[in-house]
Amino acid sequence: MVSHRGRGPTIRDVARRAGVSAATVSRVLNDSPLVVEPTRARVRAAVDELGYRMNATARTLSLGRATAVGVVVPFFTTHSVIERLRGVVARLSGYGQRGYDLLLFDVEAPAQRADAMRDLADRNRVAGLLIVSLPIFDAEIDALQRDELPAVLLDVRHPRLPRVVVDNVRGGELAAEHLLAKGHSRIGFVGDHPTNAYGFTSSEDRRRGFGAALERAGNRLDPALQRFGLADREEAEVLTRSLLGRSSPPTAIFAASDLQAIGVLKGCEAMGARVPEDVAVIGFDDVDLAEIVGLTTIRQPLRESGEQAADLLIAAIEDGVDDPVEEVQQLTVVERRTT
Repeated sequence: MVSHRGRGPTIRDVARRAGVSAATVSRVLNDSPLVVEPTRARVRAAVDELGYRMNATARTLSLGRATAVGVVVPFFTTHSVIERLRGVVARLSGYGQRGYDLLLFDVEAPAQRADAMRDLADRNRVAGLLIVSLPIFDAEIDALQRDELPAVLLDVRHPRLPRVVVDNVRGGELAAEHLLAKGHSRIGFVGDHPTNAYGFTSSEDRRRGFGAALERAGNRLDPALQRFGLADREEAEVLTRSLLGRSSPPTAIFAASDLQAIGVLKGCEAMGARVPEDVAVIGFDDVDLAEIVGLTTIRQPLRESGEQAADLLIAAIEDGVDDPVEEVQQLTVVERRTT
């Protein structure tokens, strides 16, 4: 028998009884589609056994919180960000009368980052913060916790906050394994500058995993076959033309994102290189455009990641579930015509 010491059972009591995380219990209570039926049934049984009753609306009203969620995101017009935001919006709008609006702060320059954190970290404006891809600092987390403002990370890690991420190193390994299985040994890489003003690390993590997998196979990622630039299509095209202009060009190229992979394809076209006969190309993300152009890529579930992050944030806002859980999404190779 659970002793509640004068209080009713909490969401954490239900989680312990069901053998799941508190965030999973919150998802079940809020009818999230992201929980499989056996787990959902186990949580429902624990709720019934303990007599737990959710009073999230009253809790939210008592806290005096706003009914908007602040989202801090870099370059919100990029395909991968748009897919993530679709997932966020789908979940936020799915709470019936408790629906949440979305207050978006687009960070297009490094100097805007601090402004975004300061302007959105206001309890009178937002009920919680979702921070996408941008690293967050300890002092900023201290300020959020002093203000009792819930925050969740998406596509970026910090051990003190709940987060939804992918294993980018493993994604790079998958790309290498795919190209090696196709018989390639002279393989190039096109990605972001390892050091950048935003603190992004995904491209470098993917490159590290890619290089490690090549080395394990007795190959290596030749520094002469690596090119770094801004994360856009036009620069990726220029970098690819530089690679293919070498006396011994690569027979395959791994681009750190689908957007850059599109630039790689344009560069191949400009240099008269056939894909995949002369150069195989693999990207990362699996945005809508990848399927349209037939791009082989490493798929990360972008829209689902937005849904999961939104669920974590609602759990923190409405149920006080702010455990710093890390949800790691599955990566898969989607093979199309470019390899």
